Amino acid sequence: MKKDNYIHPVLFVLTIYLICFSFRALEYLLFRTDQSMFGEAFIHKLLGILVLGIALQYVSCKWSEIGFTKHAVVKNILYGLLLGVTVYLIAYGTEFFMQTGRNGSPSLKIYVTSYAIDGNQGMQTGILFFLFCIVGNIINVVMEEGIFRGLFVRLLEAKNSFIKAMVVSSVLFGFWHIAAPVRSLLDGEISPMGTLFTAIILILTTGITGAKFCLLTKITGSLWMSMADHFFNNTIINLLHITTISGADQLQVIRISVAQTLSFLIVLIIYFKSGAGKKTTFRNEQ
Repeated sequence: MKKDNYIHPVLFVLTIYLICFSFRALEYLLFRTDQSMFGEAFIHKLLGILVLGIALQYVSCKWSEIGFTKHAVVKNILYGLLLGVTVYLIAYGTEFFMQTGRNGSPSLKIYVTSYAIDGNQGMQTGILFFLFCIVGNIINVVMEEGIFRGLFVRLLEAKNSFIKAMVVSSVLFGFWHIAAPVRSLLDGEISPMGTLFTAIILILTTGITGAKFCLLTKITGSLWMSMADHFFNNTIINLLHITTISGADQLQVIRISVAQTLSFLIVLIIYFKSGAGKKTTFRNEQ
């Protein structure tokens, strides 16, 4: 990046973050597309991709220099999907076993929902809704991985260690997810204490997940594996559900926690075994 010496990485990152978060807050509070037939707040994600493109132009950086490389694209996508499939097989199996033990008569159902902090909303089976779900999640991972694991890590790592860059990126990613509980508070759906508790849990869990995505980026030198894992995580939660005689997805929090804990541990082991910490995160392509 040719403007490395003319910008303050942390201030630039915070500026981009606040711009994107402003779009996010506006969509959650005003347009509420995640509560519409689309089931996904995608407008601010599209705007975020636009902001990312403008930011890259400003710092004279190419898309390939933040992880959208041409190298091993298919392989890294397949590895990311394999990681997601593996941990969620265990996570769904764990939930299924727990519900069986509670005499819940669990079964698997495929339908489209939108994620909400108090449980998934909706039960759509039309082809159009499946398309909305897939396209929305693709937009989501391009924006979030491009911003948080691509641009932010690239900028912060220029003058700091990768660990410091990962921590800042992951903390910001954690706070990125407080929009939903804040909206629920303003709508009178949860109490201030409930909002605080939910926000803390979201910040911790998504922060750790963000750190995992940073490690995947460091290991592979690109965003493709983290994007694939991120996409699978979001999509499987929207599409594959465990229903019982008393409801659906009652232990979803446990399912997600099992999957993400296993996933993080697997990636952490690979990170140390591969010696990824000794290499440059992003390699320039000619």
